[in-house]
Amino acid sequence: MTVEQFRALPEPREGTSELHHGAVVVLPFAKHRHADAERRLAKLLEPAAAGRGLIWTEIAFRPLPEHECWVADVAFISQARYDAIDPEDNLRGVPELVIEVLSPSNPVSEIAEKEAMCLENGCLEVWVVDPKRKTVKVSTPDRKTITYVEGDKIPLSVPATGALAVSEIFSRV
Repeated sequence: MTVEQFRALPEPREGTSELHHGAVVVLPFAKHRHADAERRLAKLLEPAAAGRGLIWTEIAFRPLPEHECWVADVAFISQARYDAIDPEDNLRGVPELVIEVLSPSNPVSEIAEKEAMCLENGCLEVWVVDPKRKTVKVSTPDRKTITYVEGDKIPLSVPATGALAVSEIFSRV
C-alpha cells in the first residue's frame, strides 16, 4: 500500500494506525501513563530545543519516500526541517531525535524495527523509555547503546548540549 492509499483509509475506531513496509499496523490508544510520560519528556526537552527547533508528540513522519508512515511518541525536529514540512504531507525523513515510550502493547520486535528504521535513515538518537523499569536506552547510528537508570544523567547532544536526569523523567510517571 502507498502512503496516498493509506491516507484514504478511515481511522480505526480502536486506536490509530501507521504504515510499515506497505502494510497497515493498528495501534491501541495510549493509556494515561504513556501519555503522561510523553508530555513530561516534551516539557523537559523544550528548553533545550528553544531557538533550534521543536519538540513534538505523536508526530507522523515518512522515513522512506513511499510505503512508510510512522509516528514518534516524542521527537525533535530542527526549525529548518519543520518549516519545510508540506502542510498537506508529513515530515519527510526521520526526526533528529525519536523517543519511544514503552507500553505493554509494544512488542520488542516493533521497537527494534522502529529504532533501526530511524537510525538507518538519518536519526541522530533514538531513546526507548521504559516507565516500568524506569530506564532510558539511548542508541546512535554508530551502533552504540547506553541504558540509563535512576541516578544517571543522560548527556544531551540533540537538541542541544546539556544533561537530563533520568529521575526527572519518572518523577510523576
